[in-house]
Amino acid sequence: MTLEEKLAQIVGYWVDQGGEVVAPMQGEMATSGRYEEATAHGLGHLTRVYGTRPVDPVKRAEWLWAEQRRLREETRLGIPALVHEECLTGLAAWQAATFPTPLAWGASFDPGLVEEMATLIGDSMRELGIHQGLAPVLDVIRDARWGRVDECIAEDPYVVGTIGTAYVRGLQSTGVHATLKHFVGYSASQAGRNHAPAQIGPRFVEDVLLPPFEMAVLDGGVRSVMNSYAEIDGAPVGATPEYLTDILRGRWGFDGVVVSDYFSVAFLQVMHAVAADRGEAAELALAAGIDVELPTGDAYLAPLAERIRAGLADEALVDRAVLRLLAEKEELGLLDETFETPPTSIDLDSPAHRDVARRLAEESIVLLTNSGVLPLAGAGADAAPRRIALIGPNADSAEALMGCYSFANHVLAHHPETPLGFEIPTLAEALRGELPDAEIAVVEGAAVEGEDRSGIPAAVAEAERADVAVVVVGDRAGLFGRGTVGEGNDAESLDLPGVQRELVQAVQATGTPVVVVLLTGRPYAVDWAVDGADAPAAVLQAFFPGEEGAPAIAGILSGRVAPSGRLPVSLPRSAGAQPYSYLHPILGGPSEVTSADNTPVLPFGHGLTYTTFERTGLTVAEPTVAAGDSFVVELRVRNTGERAGTDVVQLYARDLVASVTRPVAQLLGYRRVDLQPGGEALVRFDVPTARLAFTDARYRRIVEPGDVELWVGASCAEKETTASVTITGPVHPVTNDDERYVLTEVITRSGVARQTEPEAALRA
Repeated sequence: MTLEEKLAQIVGYWVDQGGEVVAPMQGEMATSGRYEEATAHGLGHLTRVYGTRPVDPVKRAEWLWAEQRRLREETRLGIPALVHEECLTGLAAWQAATFPTPLAWGASFDPGLVEEMATLIGDSMRELGIHQGLAPVLDVIRDARWGRVDECIAEDPYVVGTIGTAYVRGLQSTGVHATLKHFVGYSASQAGRNHAPAQIGPRFVEDVLLPPFEMAVLDGGVRSVMNSYAEIDGAPVGATPEYLTDILRGRWGFDGVVVSDYFSVAFLQVMHAVAADRGEAAELALAAGIDVELPTGDAYLAPLAERIRAGLADEALVDRAVLRLLAEKEELGLLDETFETPPTSIDLDSPAHRDVARRLAEESIVLLTNSGVLPLAGAGADAAPRRIALIGPNADSAEALMGCYSFANHVLAHHPETPLGFEIPTLAEALRGELPDAEIAVVEGAAVEGEDRSGIPAAVAEAERADVAVVVVGDRAGLFGRGTVGEGNDAESLDLPGVQRELVQAVQATGTPVVVVLLTGRPYAVDWAVDGADAPAAVLQAFFPGEEGAPAIAGILSGRVAPSGRLPVSLPRSAGAQPYSYLHPILGGPSEVTSADNTPVLPFGHGLTYTTFERTGLTVAEPTVAAGDSFVVELRVRNTGERAGTDVVQLYARDLVASVTRPVAQLLGYRRVDLQPGGEALVRFDVPTARLAFTDARYRRIVEPGDVELWVGASCAEKETTASVTITGPVHPVTNDDERYVLTEVITRSGVARQTEPEAALRA
């Protein structure tokens, strides 16, 4: 291969890039030249063929198949291009299904269902000739002010890792490579600002930020990783071999391909100033371990070629990257593909897509509070309210149901003349279908953003005439200043945007029972809505639940669906309490030596149901366990209410005395358990002691002997049934061979039905 042919294989080309802003500093960075010239020597990646503008999938597939044939027949080496797309909430393409956002995946606590979703996404992608998906996001949430919270799964690394790995398994089972984002440190930025420095220590990186990626590499077998834009303690990740080579490849044995986040190679010059020009930036990135520059070849083409020919960079770095990329193409079958028959029809939003979208939406919605007003049809249709005031800016909005990386909010927002291309009922439409005998009056009241209060009196008047008022408030997802949450939409305040709090409180003052529905991409500081005598009668939290989100919410409001979601992130007290995680040491919580209270309004794992559960008899099979081995924990869960429901059984631990400070609570395992009224289940957790591993004072990953407190409750803050175990023996150094992931099983009381977690959920 000539140098030009090598470089062509380690860059992408953004064929349809236009004026729509869908990536940071997009207009300033794309400099790859005309497509025909850029592909004269071949091409590594085609960037977002389907996902940059609304295109008919079948017609676009015809173009893609023809273009792949051209690359085979008209370039000297005849190597087709690898096609990548965004797929965080479903394939980001026109007419494709839009699933709940990742924060909703976390709220479901259901890795198996997330794996089902990812399999459907992968099937659609493979049918359209797409080979790599830029998902999942495995950043651990640290600060609710950060705009990209809705793209993340949870504030707990174990939940992020198990659910993220399930996504990887599902997508890759279809022959599409998943891409882990954003490795590493991106979500730990200062003040919750996008692209801000991360001033964090190596132990925090090791014990909190790396484990989800480690799970996806070791247990998910992920084939691609994307670097983070972040700089950690002054070292940009994209120029730091410690992360992209030493840890990823050396320690974990990753043998796939590392791709750059969009323009991040050029950012080494432009935003980090560790490179004098694009050529030096390219050399730094290649040396660090970034194999492919996306979305275009701003640095890896002419600037790098010039540097190599000047004797300033070693061509061996290019050879290493090219071999990795070619191995990936061979693994995907691209080197043998003839691209003769493009699809002539395709259903990107089939009944199977909608079924999974519905179930995941239903499982993800969290009932925060309920004084008894819900369910609205609690005693049957005759008891349902006759007149409902449906109020708020998100009450009749489809866009409010979708996240930042949905095609609708990411791309179609720039094409208002184009229909969505799939069905997504608003809550107003869904509630009318759910309660056909009720008179439902819809009043906006106020916008998501802005200071206009002129609509509030009409909302108040309608509430005064109603039996119940449902007020639907929250976010509008977008990018870089368009919207209230999403990439580049960071917040200085965690108050509801605009005058939405005033709208809720004005309706609440009428005396009509009020149900607040929060449709958001981040948790907001809504202590006024969940606590105190003046709080609304009930509050539902929905994190952008997708195309079936409105029927799911309507079903929970009516009582047809039992709420089962749990908070994957603590409900914050204020913006001033950020960053916050329930995984804090003693000094990270409230104390008598500070007047600032960071106790969340509602804790991680909280979520109500329409029934009640009793958790009893937590026992450990053996009181001691050798460091490096596993121990078995059992408890009984009983549905003590009058309705069927789902409990999310959460097992927590605290290492009481350790050589470095440890969290006051740590999730060891979780399991969804469905029970009929009066039903009882025995839940068993097989817990590897490596789940309690940490980085010691010498920066070794170890399991340390000592006493461990265990408990199960309705959240991390509730110790309903407790036990203890003592880890014994010498310190155990953790290796890649250690089992670190909890296995659970449920045995019904009758002993007839025996259920085990899907393998993906078990070993994730």
